Amino acid sequence: MRPAGAALRDRVLVVGAGIGGLTTALELAHHGFDVTVFDQASGPGGKMRQVPSAAGPLDAGPTVFTMRWVFEALFDAIGERLEDHVTLTRSETLARHAWADGTRLDLFADPARSEAAVADAMGGAEAARFAAFTRRANLLFDAFDAPVMQAAAPTPLSVTRAVMGDAVRLLPAMAPASTLWSALGRQFRDPRLRQLFARYATYVGGSPLLSPAILMLIWASEQRGVWLVDGGMHALARALERLGRARGVRFVYDTPVSRITVSAGQVTGLRLHTGEHVPAPRVVFNGDPAALAAGLLGDAVRPAVRATRPRDRSLSAFVWTYAPHTSGFPLAHHTVFFGDSSKTEFGDIFRAGRLPRQPTLYLCAQDRREAAATPQGAERILMIMNAPANGDTHTYSREEVDICQTTVFTRLRAMGLTMTLPEPQEPALTTPAGFARLFPGTGGALYGANPHGPLKTFSRPTAVTRITGLTLAGGGAHPGPGVPMSTLSGRRAAAAILADRASTSSWTGTGMPGGTLTGSAATGATASRSSGS
Repeated sequence: MRPAGAALRDRVLVVGAGIGGLTTALELAHHGFDVTVFDQASGPGGKMRQVPSAAGPLDAGPTVFTMRWVFEALFDAIGERLEDHVTLTRSETLARHAWADGTRLDLFADPARSEAAVADAMGGAEAARFAAFTRRANLLFDAFDAPVMQAAAPTPLSVTRAVMGDAVRLLPAMAPASTLWSALGRQFRDPRLRQLFARYATYVGGSPLLSPAILMLIWASEQRGVWLVDGGMHALARALERLGRARGVRFVYDTPVSRITVSAGQVTGLRLHTGEHVPAPRVVFNGDPAALAAGLLGDAVRPAVRATRPRDRSLSAFVWTYAPHTSGFPLAHHTVFFGDSSKTEFGDIFRAGRLPRQPTLYLCAQDRREAAATPQGAERILMIMNAPANGDTHTYSREEVDICQTTVFTRLRAMGLTMTLPEPQEPALTTPAGFARLFPGTGGALYGANPHGPLKTFSRPTAVTRITGLTLAGGGAHPGPGVPMSTLSGRRAAAAILADRASTSSWTGTGMPGGTLTGSAATGATASRSSGS
């Protein structure tokens, strides 16, 4: 706990109560800082938001909990245990996958079960290729976890030095000159497996046709465990908020931030939408860095990061939330209904800038648990369709939305899933324009910049910026999007500030040391004005 009347130099203001901002606030408060979090939303979570439905509160953002060890390390760093604050159930079925030809494939936490399922659906030879692919993904994950995901500011040189001792194995596995799509085409003979694992590019907002092959490692993170969170993913945000409050963090909601104030290159505080100025020598921005470069937080912080061009934006989405009665297709907690062509789908989105004509649809059936009976009556459903991040330049008309909805629900019926909505309920829909309003400066992009190109991971802004006293946290900063990555980013932001305090008696914003995340101080999109992820 911080001492009463903590000095101004120990004050930190956090813009955005997404997972990155919550993580930073919690860890800094644990180490005695005077922390206040501002958010334009009415509660915590950022993109990890929850919305009402006829069947109860429904997650409307991230739904997959992986890399549990990241959260265990965070809780351990503040003297707590994850399991004392969040109830998690390991899911034996990672996800169910379906194609229009009637093929269904479940992947499991047990690799042997997954291999057997692939053999049943696609033959023994393809099951052997799948087993080899799993080994390849694990090799890549183990090699690049520390030098990339957990490092403060990785560079091509630092990563090369870290992995060069195993280059004979890693270089062929990385396929550095290949896209994810082309590498998977060599890995598998069955186009359905290629399409399935190509989808992992969308986890970081990209097209598999343009993203590097190394994103194969995402399969390793998922294969090592998917957990279901009691109360939904939003319960994690609430747990971090409660722990922060217990350590003295103040949360100010429904309060947009108009400007980050700067004098002589040093942060001096925040200007709220009310006109009030809150002084502080340190601000953590838990929002999409694009908002800073666009001047939405004031011209003085524009130089903090490079601008994101519209063509560099990640995916947006059409997101439906509703509580239907379902029948026919047996949904799992996570179910993917694949479109007919990934090339057509991502060509539409990233090349033509239009809604996909053959979309892949992801459904989270929040009430479906493996050990539980099939829900009777209405159940909570989240459905996501990838879309271009053009929410600041295009507002979809009622006609466009109706055509899209008809196409989507007709396709689901053709694949065996019938959903009936009790009158007068209609699905709630958030479009790219809606996300652009929620997170100004992004155009509705949900993952910061896209991952296209072999060096894109090195272009993400790190915690330390060019403005003294301004630190970044969240999915738009290194190491990137996703709940575990945003948590790591939040820890990186906290580590930067703790390193400053350790190295100087005054707030000079001198940066942070390199290295990977260890211990309580070292172990991180989004909003623009004040809603983070």
